[in-house]
Amino acid sequence: MRLKALFIILGLDNYMLPCFTKQIIGIDCPGCGLQRSALFLLKGEFWAAFEMYPAIYPMMLLFGFLGINKLFPFKYSNTITITLMISTVGILLTNYILKFI
Repeated sequence: MRLKALFIILGLDNYMLPCFTKQIIGIDCPGCGLQRSALFLLKGEFWAAFEMYPAIYPMMLLFGFLGINKLFPFKYSNTITITLMISTVGILLTNYILKFI
């Protein structure tokens, strides 16, 4: 509840960057929805964040793992990183293709 009040006060909805690909070409880019999804996450609306940009959770896992791995290196970090990258890109591309169907 406090976060919602903070976002209303700060008005972060008003400072989101526009998608230039969508403005110029008229079609969504693979990153369209990422800002709104992150804003939904910060507001605590987890399902809305997933619906807006399904790759947000694997992307968070990837960046979280990269940060933790920087502090505490793992033995199989390359394998885990590649797996997380492939799953993130796979979900991102699947979602992008399904937008046009």
